[in-house]
Order: sequence, then C-alpha cells, then structure tokens
Amino acid sequence: MVNKIFGIIPENFESTALEVFRFQYEQNPFYAEYAKAIGKTPECVHSVTEIPFLPIRFFKSTSIKTTAFEPQAIFESSGTTGSVNSRHYVKDLKIYEESFTKTFHKFYGSIKDWCILGLLPSYLERDNSSLVYMVKKLIEQSTHSDSGFYLNDFEKLSNVLKRQEQVGQKTLLIGVTFALLDFAEQFAHPLKHTIIMETGGMKGRREEMIREEVHAELKKAFGLSKIHSEYGMTELLSQAYSVGDGIFQSPEWMRILIRDEEDPFQIKNAGSGVVNVIDLANIYSCSFIATDDAGRLYEDGSFEILGRIDGSDMRGCSLMVV
Repeated sequence: MVNKIFGIIPENFESTALEVFRFQYEQNPFYAEYAKAIGKTPECVHSVTEIPFLPIRFFKSTSIKTTAFEPQAIFESSGTTGSVNSRHYVKDLKIYEESFTKTFHKFYGSIKDWCILGLLPSYLERDNSSLVYMVKKLIEQSTHSDSGFYLNDFEKLSNVLKRQEQVGQKTLLIGVTFALLDFAEQFAHPLKHTIIMETGGMKGRREEMIREEVHAELKKAFGLSKIHSEYGMTELLSQAYSVGDGIFQSPEWMRILIRDEEDPFQIKNAGSGVVNVIDLANIYSCSFIATDDAGRLYEDGSFEILGRIDGSDMRGCSLMVV
C-alpha cells in the first residue's frame, strides 16, 4: 500500500483515497466510531468529498491509530502555555522520511545539492517535534559541511550565509517566523543564492503579523523577490510548499479540500472556507483531517492559508492570524 501511495498518479487519487478510507475504517476503532456517528460508513461513501474528515481536536484527547502498534515516535504539537497539545503516534518513521524526502525533491531537486540551515530555536527545545525531525534528516542528507541548526547564534549563521553566497552555493534557510524576523533585524544583507523558507509561528515572541507583512520584511532585509513557506502539522506526515506569494502546492499523495464554515459536511473542490487535508502517507493514523485553518482553494489544487478560524487554539506552525 505504501509503495502505491508514493507512486500515485492523479487519475488514481480518488480510488486510492477510498481504499485508504476503507482500510482505516476497518483498522482504526475511533475513526470508525466517528464515521458511524455522522452516517459516513463505507457503504455510503463513493467519492473523496463524502469521506468523513476527523476533526483535528481529537488528536489532543485520543490515540489516533490505524492497526495496533507500538509507535517508533510520538510527535507532539507546540502550543501556548497551558494548552493541551496534539500527539501523533507514528508507526513507521521510514514512511515520514520517504514523504518529506520525495516532496523536497519534487520542489527543490536533490537534497545533496543544498546547504540546509535550520533556525528553529523554540522547536529545538523539544525532542518530539516533527518539524525538527524533518529538518534534521534533510541536514543529514545534504552532506554539506555547514548544514546544521544554528539556534540563537545569529552571527555564526550570518557568516555561514555570506560564505555560501561567495561561492554560489545553493542554500536553504528554514526557520520559524519570529526567529527569521529577529535575524533579519540584526543581520540584514543581500542574498542571491539562498532561499528563505518560513514555517509560521510567532510563539508569543512578537506581535502577530499576516504572512504578507512577514514576507515584506524578510524580502526587504535580504533583497529577495520571493519568500518560500512550508505548510505542515504534527498530525500529518506530508507537507505542502509555497515558492512565493503564499500559494501552496502539495505532493501527489496529498490533497486539500475546503469545507463550509457553517456546514462542515459541505465539501468543495474550490473556493474559500476551512481546510480539510487528505494525506495518504498518514496511513497508520488518519489520512482525512478537518483542520482549524481558514483557506482558499484554487481550481488547479493550489491553495492559500488565510489564518485560524475563530475559537481555535493558537499553536505551533500556525500562529499567524488574518
């Protein structure tokens, strides 16, 4: 099944998604009970828009597992002080690694061609962050001697960036938003061979800003025309990327749908509303998740994240508001 998922072609997405739904209905007791409660059993589900999407809040209170297993890892979301965090029980880390490696290659080519620099201070303070795990593995795969995490050592990071710029080395600086803004204020200098990628997240360190404001400050500080973005979450095993302007694209095994904010069972293939995610790589958890992110979906499958819906928890990589 895993090989089928990562080799999927668009024409087979719906049939594969329905196959995954039936598998998770049979092997995930909590998901099955939820599906039954809302009248979405396999007998009456014939398209992706009819599949039941599990509200993301259940990851805070329940072990969402498809099949019985001892997890190789338990990823936990970050959050505000006193909040209850989500927990994602991961059966097989190799699936996560294959997902983010193939996705990186799709958008950016071979990891070995890149110097990967991580600026994720708040996440490095925890040992159960899916984002840190991903960046750590990308750093290892890059094999570049300067690839690594730079925590709060902005001067060292600046020197590394200047050195890579001098030799024309393709470099990716991936960072949490507040840290990138702090770095930009202290060490602004033009970059020509470096991509800056923000993952969201103010973590209460700064006044909340919309994405356009964040990108404008970073572009000005580093002389860049585009700022890239990553869209992922603890509860998933796949990410979408934006190569500029906040427009995200997904890998072939991930798809975004939009639900109506007033009627969560009204699912649309385009338009504005609240984001539902299909992540087929998340086969041993739940591949169909109703998030708390407001978004806009375009006809070609690309999408924007507009903020958080009213009353949802502010957390992790999504601490951006409209």
